[in-house]
Amino acid sequence: MEIEKILSEMTVEEKAALVSGTDFMYTNPLPRLGVPGLCMSDGPHGLRKQKGSGDNGVSQSEPATAFPTAAATASGWNPDNLRRMGEAIAEECRYYGVHTLLGPGVNIKRNPLCGRNFEYFSEDPLLSGILGAAMVEGVQSQGVGVSVKHFALNNSENYRFMGNSVASENTMRRIYLKPFEYIVKHAKPATVMCAYNRINGVYCSENKWLLSDVLRDEWGFDGVVMSDWGAVHERVPGLIAGMDLEMPGDTAICRRSILDGVKDGSLPMEALDKACRHILRWVNQYRVPADNKPVDWAAHHELAAEIAADCAVLLKNDGVLPLTGREKLHIAGGLFESMRYQGAGSSMIHPTYVTTSKDAFDAHGVTSCPLDESDVVLYFAGLTDEYESEGGDREHMRLPDNQLQEIDALCDAGKKVAVVLFGGAPVELPFCDRVSAILNMYLPGQNGGTAVYDLLYGVKNPSGRLAETWPLRYEDVPGADAFGKGVNEVYAEGCEVGYRYYNKHHIPVRFPFGFGLSYTTFSRTEWEQKDGAYTQTITNTGSRAGAEVAQLYVDGELRGFKKVYLHPGESETVTITLEDDPIEKYSDEYTVPPEPKKFPVTLESRFTDLRQSFMGRILFNAVLSVADKQAKEAEKLPDGAEKDNKRKGAQFLRRILESNSPRSMSMTAGQSMPYNFAQGFVELTNGHLIKGARCFMKKIKVPKLPKEEQ
Repeated sequence: MEIEKILSEMTVEEKAALVSGTDFMYTNPLPRLGVPGLCMSDGPHGLRKQKGSGDNGVSQSEPATAFPTAAATASGWNPDNLRRMGEAIAEECRYYGVHTLLGPGVNIKRNPLCGRNFEYFSEDPLLSGILGAAMVEGVQSQGVGVSVKHFALNNSENYRFMGNSVASENTMRRIYLKPFEYIVKHAKPATVMCAYNRINGVYCSENKWLLSDVLRDEWGFDGVVMSDWGAVHERVPGLIAGMDLEMPGDTAICRRSILDGVKDGSLPMEALDKACRHILRWVNQYRVPADNKPVDWAAHHELAAEIAADCAVLLKNDGVLPLTGREKLHIAGGLFESMRYQGAGSSMIHPTYVTTSKDAFDAHGVTSCPLDESDVVLYFAGLTDEYESEGGDREHMRLPDNQLQEIDALCDAGKKVAVVLFGGAPVELPFCDRVSAILNMYLPGQNGGTAVYDLLYGVKNPSGRLAETWPLRYEDVPGADAFGKGVNEVYAEGCEVGYRYYNKHHIPVRFPFGFGLSYTTFSRTEWEQKDGAYTQTITNTGSRAGAEVAQLYVDGELRGFKKVYLHPGESETVTITLEDDPIEKYSDEYTVPPEPKKFPVTLESRFTDLRQSFMGRILFNAVLSVADKQAKEAEKLPDGAEKDNKRKGAQFLRRILESNSPRSMSMTAGQSMPYNFAQGFVELTNGHLIKGARCFMKKIKVPKLPKEEQ
């Protein structure tokens, strides 16, 4: 496309359409000028291509490979895992005609209770950046774009739609912006997705310092900045700040404000043209049509198991693992048969196959015997979808009570107990000293069962290392009491996140960052420094092939790493050359504003606040009935994957609706809940019945979209 020629011929109406999404997952085409629309789809650990109109996880999606989530892949410390996974996902994107994948998510794991931590890599910015860049490279090598998210300081879920992340510039620069900076500079992502929240009082979608001064002017980003779905507040200030594309779009209020802004001069044409230019370049580069090339689904299923096995972390082992095949096993725990392999939320994938631990054991003829005849007990534990999901933060760091009671009973019986853990984040492990082994699978993807069997029986050697600290108890986490409790999320701990905090204050932890056991043993030399390079030699001193991760820390911070795979007796020398990382001193100051009043409600109030009045409760219950209806429909289905996915969708929808604001709900729902309806909800809740009725009757007029003019 001749971008400048097209731009010069576009009408203001066409420009307003181009910077707005349509049909939930598409950009607006401009038929008159031959500009096609692009299709996007949720990721990040697999493709969630909706079959019908997009509805953010409620309706069924096309079958695709559910790969291990970022919580798992990060523990592999192997960028090649992410690169190969990205290539495979991109193949599936091309098959389904998806031009840009919404991922990876690279937000820092500031607190273990964040409900979306399973989608994020690490508490460390360098590890997050390197792994995120590898995935970007893998996806984009196949001609499919990515959207790196959620930019920035989106580190909790309870108030993400209206939350205010209060942090010093030094904290932001050294920790929370670092992964994005690394990816932008090393992998050149097609797009970056701005987050819902505010940063020091300014919404990310209107934050010029974030989107233009830092992202573009300092880091050199030249792609598209899109909003998270419903993250737009005031469209004209957003365009001026550098927020190019509003998603999901189809909001009359935003197009109206653009047209009015150009007319009255509040929106300079050069700001609108700049956004259009970015989008046209993106369309030009990634408009590759669906090639319908057959996907080797079985190969992708095997790749999912291979990656899961490489990323699993052996947390404890007194020698009971690996199993020899001669043991009499008693198998317990609900997650043996109903393996939890992915998180709940917008990333939920309709898997092509699912191989649970039970499936894998059955395939190898492994059966369970009664407890009193057994030598070893395998207990399959972990967090269920009720405990962690996008849309809300976890209430505590404990496993379900019934699991803890069952594990205690098995230990009381005097048996050797090996626990296999599933879940997207750390949990407290009060039974740690009583059990013989703990194998942490995180959320291993659709073929996690194969990986579990291979690891337990020594076909594969556990080689994952934790990408986050596992505290002894939640009370030891910095800022534990305040996290997720209100609109103002104050980053009072500064840069003391994760291992930086525990190491500095000498606080004991259950398992430290970078920890992981193996079925073999390794020796390593001390790091030697020469001419700016650091070298270390690692030797496999055991009897099995395995992998170890060389981790270089300078002044208490991870500065480089490399995973090496070694046969018994084999050695490898690792060399790490540090990239220039000038330690600039930014301000440590920040100002905490007062918490906003909960009543009267505003367009930015949490939707649960509507329940404070009689009319508000009626409106709240009417909206939430959609999720309740879906939950009831799920319970009517026969047991199986469809029922599980429907139930997860209902749980996610309820969390999203409760944590939304009237404005973001309107910006997400488009024509089904226009902006004037959101205004009406607010007025009715506040007791202004006549004003509310007038809002509902007030129609926002905009021209037809270009695609409707044909």
